[in-house]
Amino acid sequence: MNTVNSTATSGNASAPSALGTVANWITTTDHKKIGRLFVGASALWMLIIVGVGVALGIERIASNSAIFNSNSVTQLFAILRTGATFGVLLPLALGFGIAVVPTQVGSKSLSFVRLAMFGFYAWLIGSGLVIGSIIANGGPGGGNSQMVDMYLMGVGVGLVGVIAASVSLVTTVLTSRRTGLSLLEIPMFSWSVFVAAISIVLTLPVLLGSLIYVAVDHHYGRLVFGGNDGIDMWLGWGFSQPQTFLYVIPAIGLLAELAPVAARIRQPLRGAMLVGVGLVSTAMFGTVTQTSHMFVWGGTLSDKLKSAIPYAWFNLLPVLGVVIVILLSLLAIQKGKKRLIAPLVPTFLGVGMIVVGMAGNAVQMIDSAKLSGSVFEEAAVTYIAYGAMLCAWGAISYFGPALWGRKIPDSSVIGIGALGLFATVLAAFPYYLAKDQVASEVSDFDYSGPRAAFNTAVSLGHVLMLFCLLSAIAISIKSLSSGEIVNADVWSDQ
Repeated sequence: MNTVNSTATSGNASAPSALGTVANWITTTDHKKIGRLFVGASALWMLIIVGVGVALGIERIASNSAIFNSNSVTQLFAILRTGATFGVLLPLALGFGIAVVPTQVGSKSLSFVRLAMFGFYAWLIGSGLVIGSIIANGGPGGGNSQMVDMYLMGVGVGLVGVIAASVSLVTTVLTSRRTGLSLLEIPMFSWSVFVAAISIVLTLPVLLGSLIYVAVDHHYGRLVFGGNDGIDMWLGWGFSQPQTFLYVIPAIGLLAELAPVAARIRQPLRGAMLVGVGLVSTAMFGTVTQTSHMFVWGGTLSDKLKSAIPYAWFNLLPVLGVVIVILLSLLAIQKGKKRLIAPLVPTFLGVGMIVVGMAGNAVQMIDSAKLSGSVFEEAAVTYIAYGAMLCAWGAISYFGPALWGRKIPDSSVIGIGALGLFATVLAAFPYYLAKDQVASEVSDFDYSGPRAAFNTAVSLGHVLMLFCLLSAIAISIKSLSSGEIVNADVWSDQ
């Protein structure tokens, strides 16, 4: 009798406890939890876009067969493009920033923490609307006008959330630093998040304003902005290069922070490192013009210069910034003790993939290369998105001891990082070679290259990345809940 009562009491107690845990998370004002919510939700988007990459690759293997109907293909492209930026890059940057920056700058809490929590919910609701609308034949090129309206609403709500969370981060760095810590002395990761957040605050309101015009025109008349077919024309710049460069600045800053930690020295030429991170943000000047700055080799010398200067400013300067960060990181490692810490591996590999994607964008912007409309741009997006995922894996393993008090095994961190590198190259590099393959078509196309081989390799790369993601999620859940208990300064103590 007593055993039955005890069991019943235990069962009744567990339900309120579970409800209390859920309530605590959904109403939290703990910046670490808010950041983890952003990162966790972005993991779902990662699985979606990798799955879409697999589907598109398989569809393209045989050009005369069609697994999906034409409307579905349009929506798959919309999910891939929107998801990589809106669903993965943005929440990853904000999530790690919100979780880590207040601690690094010596703040007791995040400034406007409820604004950041509102930002998460707005982004989450917007994400749900975007996915639902695209599934129901909305989004760019969608055939259901009501679902296109819902897609625009979802993107708008999500952008409001992203801007709100960015404002919270910028305010924290500017006003809540500990006494005596100047802006130029904050850790490199916090500096990179600060630069990225300012870039987001300056550029995404432009995208939001354009979106409002497009949404009103689409709902009432479709006379000015081209209806659903004009969405990419007017809003596409917010989901492609060079705007995506702004979203990966924290990944680049993570490398700048990890290299000196691994070498056990202060960053040599710290001022140059700050400049390097800042140079990546020059991409914002190109995006707010909402114009692709191509380099056209033709006409007089004056004509060439008029084309080359804006091309270099908007497409090459960000690449130069990342190269500076990589070289200075290698310099720090060379001058220091040359020890290896596990999080440095996926981070370095991820930044390497990001710079390959950025360089690919610069090549694509050369008019004579004739890459516009080919799968080359898709490959550049894949390099950047998957590179950011590798950096996120490095960030989870590096910041895990401070956030959870537990450590992910080094072998798992390095192994998944190396496998993720191979998956990224396999999923993207063939499309750097298949320059004659049209990006918007997955069937009834042909070109001189080894079509089946290229598309099979890309499909295998996406499948391998899906395996890496699932493995990383499983290992993170296990290790950060029941793994080795360590102190927050474990990397400095090694």
